[in-house]
Amino acid sequence: MQPPGADTVLVRHGELNTKSSKVQGAMERRLIANLQALVADREIDGEVERRWSRPLIHTSEAQVEDAVEAAASAPGVVSASAATVVPAERDAIEDILARTAREHYDGGSFAVRGRRADRDVPFDSEDAQRFGGTAIWEAVEDEFEPEVDLDDPDLEFSVEIRDGKAFVFLEKVPGPGGLPIGTQEPLVALISGGIDSPVAAFEVMRRGCPIVPVYLDLGEYGGVDHRERAVESVRTLAAYAPNYEFDLRVVDAGETVDLLARTFEQGRMLAFRRYMYRLAEHVAEEAGAVGIVTGEAIGQKSSQTATNLGVTSRATDLPIHRPLLSVDKQELIERAKDVGTYSTATIPAGCNRFAPDQAETHGDLSTIETREPDDLFERAERDAADAEVLELGRGVDGV
Repeated sequence: MQPPGADTVLVRHGELNTKSSKVQGAMERRLIANLQALVADREIDGEVERRWSRPLIHTSEAQVEDAVEAAASAPGVVSASAATVVPAERDAIEDILARTAREHYDGGSFAVRGRRADRDVPFDSEDAQRFGGTAIWEAVEDEFEPEVDLDDPDLEFSVEIRDGKAFVFLEKVPGPGGLPIGTQEPLVALISGGIDSPVAAFEVMRRGCPIVPVYLDLGEYGGVDHRERAVESVRTLAAYAPNYEFDLRVVDAGETVDLLARTFEQGRMLAFRRYMYRLAEHVAEEAGAVGIVTGEAIGQKSSQTATNLGVTSRATDLPIHRPLLSVDKQELIERAKDVGTYSTATIPAGCNRFAPDQAETHGDLSTIETREPDDLFERAERDAADAEVLELGRGVDGV
């Protein structure tokens, strides 16, 4: 829902405002580049303008909703609104609010929210709320009895005044928040294509980290379309950052998985995760990444007990980031739906065929090291070097 004539997107970021002026400026430039890439990727005819604390997207009324959706998908963005821009003058503000009311207000309660960031105008935010509310009331009073509710209105009219202009809007479409992608260093993301790992990857993207996705092909132990759903998950993630490369490393881990399945019973899942982390470490060295991200949560699987996480983590010197560590499964499912990776994650993974009959829930590092193949880490290095690389993102940097 938008006011008549809306052709501008008002973009809000939050955490950037807590940074020093120098850091905020650098992060805003990165956010602008990311927004430009999203607008271009979605074939929106628009221009992104940098304004201190409020980037703007100038587009057409026909495409403003698409531009709002693009902006609201960008990590670092708290919310975005389709706005009509008028001079910061009382008559102009009253006129657009009255026209907006006649188009969208057809009953129930309303409120006017004012915000003034321009001290040069001859009225403050409370003045704008008062005369704006009067304009709305008079615009509809012949049609029905309007009602003002400042606490919980059915419809909110907002006026934000800055730089000699008034931005009038009705809705704030929430964004992911966090920091713009590219303001932190890359991380290797272990992607299975299931529900958890793509969400974990998105969570670190939302904190500013580009990702280097890695998928381990389990060979005969992988389920139907196991690889394809991982590919589709990465494609979905790539759409959030079209100006970054999303080269998916596909690792042929089938031989190692088969070896562990044939020679290793209790504890084999821990050995496999240790292999996986060491492999990710080698990918990180090659790609310039500074850590590893996984979708693990405490106690979700036998290999993810608090004890076992300690055993597996010691396979690498890199930090392993687990943004979903304390998240319940149902909440995880909802997050996957929001990110857009849930539909491709519902195919059975097939890796349950690799799981032993008796799970190891309290692994001991020395015992696991004794049982696992002597060349496990050599295999990880070799398999990382032999990975197939699929280019799933365009990687056109907008800075």
